[in-house]
Amino acid sequence: MDPVIRLRRGFAAAAAYVRSAPGTYIWLAVLFVTTVALHHMPPKFEESFLRQRSTNLHALSSNPVRAFITSAMWIDGGHWLPYAVLYTVFHAQAERWLGTARWLAVCAAAHILATLASEGALLQAIHRGVAPLSAADTLDIGVSYALAGVVAVLTYRIAAPWRYAYLAVVLLVYAIPLALAPTFTDFGHFISVLIGLGCYPLTRDRGKAWNPKETLATLRG
Repeated sequence: MDPVIRLRRGFAAAAAYVRSAPGTYIWLAVLFVTTVALHHMPPKFEESFLRQRSTNLHALSSNPVRAFITSAMWIDGGHWLPYAVLYTVFHAQAERWLGTARWLAVCAAAHILATLASEGALLQAIHRGVAPLSAADTLDIGVSYALAGVVAVLTYRIAAPWRYAYLAVVLLVYAIPLALAPTFTDFGHFISVLIGLGCYPLTRDRGKAWNPKETLATLRG
């Protein structure tokens, strides 16, 4: 086949894939813009800027809606490419399978409820004197809670018995940090996984589960 034709077909397939998950790639485009903006900020200003868009206790108590929305538009650390891969592997697959509305519901549930759980645990720690009062203004931004929820809900996309192997890996990935050196963020990630698994009702009428064995057989044929 002509290399030019092959290249055009590749671009057409990639474009079709992006169009099939509009929410994922619009979100990813926003993250690209905000990440570029962060790279042009002086370090001291960047920290102050992000703190104002954080879901810490101070922000949640003053303007929770703004905190939840703005915190999901920035990446802590400024590395966009790994998220482009993760969004393509997990978010895009979930959106294509569930539809944009249901996918967004999973993202919102994981992002909001896990944040409330982790920040609630932090508040209790402050009240007990385990954590300093300054922790109420800790920098807490990013999209990892929503990602963890989507990674978990994809369990139901996979046919048994492969489903149980996938679930075991997901639980290990998020449980090991919580067991070894727990932080409030690790706790939030694990809660996000449980929330994603709790979104099973959204997956009931979404067609036949994917069977890796059938896919391998098709490729071999």
